[in-house]
Amino acid sequence: MSFYERAKTLMDETVSHRRFFHKNAETGLDMPMAREYVTKKLAEYGYSPKECGRGITATAGSGSPVILLRADMDALPMKEESGEEFSCENGNMHACGHDFHAAMLLTAAKMLKECESELKGTVKFMFQPAEETFEGARNMISSGILEDPKVDVAVAFHITSGQMPTGLYAYNSGGVMMNSVDGFRIEVKGKGAHGAYPSESIDPIMIACHIHQSLQSLIARESEASKSCVLTIGSFHAGSAANIIPETAVMEGTLRTNDVKEREKLKRRLYEVTQAVAAAFGGEASITELSAVPPLISDKTLADKIAGYVGEVEGMNIRIDNVSASASEDFALISEKVPGVLMYLSAGFTDGRTVYPAHNPKVVFNEEALLTGSAVYAHVAKRWLEENIQDQV
Repeated sequence: MSFYERAKTLMDETVSHRRFFHKNAETGLDMPMAREYVTKKLAEYGYSPKECGRGITATAGSGSPVILLRADMDALPMKEESGEEFSCENGNMHACGHDFHAAMLLTAAKMLKECESELKGTVKFMFQPAEETFEGARNMISSGILEDPKVDVAVAFHITSGQMPTGLYAYNSGGVMMNSVDGFRIEVKGKGAHGAYPSESIDPIMIACHIHQSLQSLIARESEASKSCVLTIGSFHAGSAANIIPETAVMEGTLRTNDVKEREKLKRRLYEVTQAVAAAFGGEASITELSAVPPLISDKTLADKIAGYVGEVEGMNIRIDNVSASASEDFALISEKVPGVLMYLSAGFTDGRTVYPAHNPKVVFNEEALLTGSAVYAHVAKRWLEENIQDQV
């Protein structure tokens, strides 16, 4: 029986996995419900799962070579408005589809366990927290996810929403697929005063506004036009009352680019401009690094191979290469250390309904993608091991 046919018989179970993660969405590194659920299910399937940092890992098969299958499982801190009957009500939402990733990998793990004696090496599973905050991969790498057994290659899949049919898969075998991301927090310190007497203050809100505008000018006037460079301030907090000029203002944002040289230049200029603008108005500014993830570049040889394996799975019939995105992925930290590839799998609709993008509170994903996604995870692992068999240890 093919993995696709077996995944069909497990579809209700896979949907149940997905809806559990969705209804009980958790964020960041601390994901006790997800860890417990994954651990319980893997144990039911015959594995001996263990914690790796704040994530969960297990292996199927034995010996070399070793392929890592990664699924992130964290959500976003936003109120859900999807209208799904299994919507999350705790203030978090799986608006990026990581609930799909974790569910698909659980089903793939079950199928690979069922054919474990046929595996020509080892499949290592990585259930990762905190991708959205770009902490999870680093946490699990530092805890040894790429060692014992030592990983030779790594593969990840990420679903997408939209008006694209299931069966579409997209990747980049020739360049940068996803941009770097450098997250930062800027704290501006001024001098508080009564709102009626601004001359007695050093207004941190006014300074922060000037910093915001100046940083956007870096993109408009200093970044190379042929490169993708985006700087976003997504959080701005200051003050507690309309008639008080506060002591501090805090902004958080991200800098993203697809070019290593532009990344280093813009990071340096971010610090220089921020501190210079604050000083010009008599204030001070400190910058704290929140994340640092390089551009995601898939290994070309591996990407082409994995794409070929994906195309062997029933229903996976639309292949698109050279895809790139301004968004970022901390899987890049893994593909820096071992040959890796990340591919998009469509979980979109073609029935004419209104669709919303990822990270939108109304986004809905097509659960039909759970079937093909589960089969793809299992199939590419088994096929890669078959084509890269080494002496067993």
